Amino acid sequence: MSHPVERRWYPLTFTVAALVLLPLSVLLFSWGDIDVAIWSHLWDTQIPRLLGNTLTLVLGVGVGVVVLGTSLAWLTALCEFPGRRWLDWALMLPFAIPAYVLAFVFIGLLDFAGPVQTLAREWFGSGVRFPRVRSTGGVIIVLVLVFYPYVYLLARSAFIAQGKGLMEAARVLGQSPWKAFWSVALPMARPAIGAGMALALMETLADFGAVSVFNFDTFTTAIYKTWYGFFSLSSATQLASLLLLAVMLVLYGERRARGVARPANDRARSTALYHLRGAKALAATTWCGLVFLCAFVIPMLQLLVWLWQRGRFDFDERYAGLILHTLYLGALAALITVAVALLLAFARRQAPVRPIRAAVGLANLGYALPGSVLAVSIMLAFSYLDRELVIPLSAWLGGAGKPILLGSLGALLLAYLVRFMAVAFGPLENALARIRPSLPQASRSLGVGGPALFFKVYLPLLLPGTLSAALLVFVDVLKEMPATLLMRPFGWDTLAVRIFEMTSEGEWARAALPALTLVLVGLLPVILLIRRSAKA
Repeated sequence: MSHPVERRWYPLTFTVAALVLLPLSVLLFSWGDIDVAIWSHLWDTQIPRLLGNTLTLVLGVGVGVVVLGTSLAWLTALCEFPGRRWLDWALMLPFAIPAYVLAFVFIGLLDFAGPVQTLAREWFGSGVRFPRVRSTGGVIIVLVLVFYPYVYLLARSAFIAQGKGLMEAARVLGQSPWKAFWSVALPMARPAIGAGMALALMETLADFGAVSVFNFDTFTTAIYKTWYGFFSLSSATQLASLLLLAVMLVLYGERRARGVARPANDRARSTALYHLRGAKALAATTWCGLVFLCAFVIPMLQLLVWLWQRGRFDFDERYAGLILHTLYLGALAALITVAVALLLAFARRQAPVRPIRAAVGLANLGYALPGSVLAVSIMLAFSYLDRELVIPLSAWLGGAGKPILLGSLGALLLAYLVRFMAVAFGPLENALARIRPSLPQASRSLGVGGPALFFKVYLPLLLPGTLSAALLVFVDVLKEMPATLLMRPFGWDTLAVRIFEMTSEGEWARAALPALTLVLVGLLPVILLIRRSAKA
């Protein structure tokens, strides 16, 4: 029989787990009503192309982020070359740029009418032709430049943690640095590289803004078009379930590929292992600098140019409203998500029994659900509740008999809660684990318990982790496009929605102002991540 302290946490943890199960159950039940006409049209015109595009995108981005992230991590973690000290942290800055922002900057720069091709025709004649920008290769390059930091950050930490003794032992056995990398360092870093690749692929499958800018049809764009083009919420939900299946396959494949490899526990190094000279040093600096230039410097400079040319004239009362809506949604979602995640962290600490651990683990699976999947599943569930419960009850009470849940702010906040629970839970769990059990025990012996114990002991110690979690959720909500675009209440446009509207019309310069705002806000958690990494 469970302890009373454990039973106290059951309602909370099971309720939050049920919120994650809600979209999953809706996706399963949606297949009970299939619109044959719509699915016949989708199969004849879109499904084969969607499958091919999605598979190509996953393979291209997967290979790209592994090659780019691992090579950069190896150079900055184990080698010494000119510029390494600032490139070490500068290569993390592309974390702050949303994929759809880099996408429209990339097209605006390199399209036929863009400044690069225009200048090339002026210099070398009108016969100069560049490869088509709006292509499969173009969207893969953009997503690789945006998502490689996932692999870079984790692989860099893994290479540093391997220590100096392992690589020196490989050298003693007669292996060159290149052979030591392939036979020792890379296999030991495989779990970290695989985890980073899985995160990048989940973001790729969930991406809506970048593929929309490139007019590259994937499951996320098909969900949006099915909902707003065919006005079929059930068909959109069924497409979303196929996308979720792809995400689950990515996670399963990553875990199987990880195998039985374990991270190294050797003493971490404080200095570089290889000192590059001459052409090797120049090649390392050029490679790292070129990636940083393409992924961060050039996009920021182009946004500033567009802002000065056209974007600054859009700063009016309407734009101020967009900022207020964005900040309000981000702050409210961060407050709710961090509060629920903090309760889950306490539940796992105070009652570490199997049902609680399972419920908390299930509650953190929402990050694997793309925003478009969450949107269609939650809206379908709320549409059913409105139709079967809210409208009849409102009419019986003499009200207007109108839907309340569908298209409400609460539905959007629920999607944010489910989507970003894991983002808040990680920092809070780590902060709570650093509090020794002797501290609250000593406080109870001195007569401090209940709410006073939380506010006087736990809260001051949890404040850094709480602020980090809130900041990360806040910025993720600001950048989230699919859920916001599909579920926002009438009149609740945000900066992300504004970017989508402007890029859909080809107004790159007018999208610069909201894009720069999002990037500048997104730099805050990246800088925090860099500072913590440097301290570690």
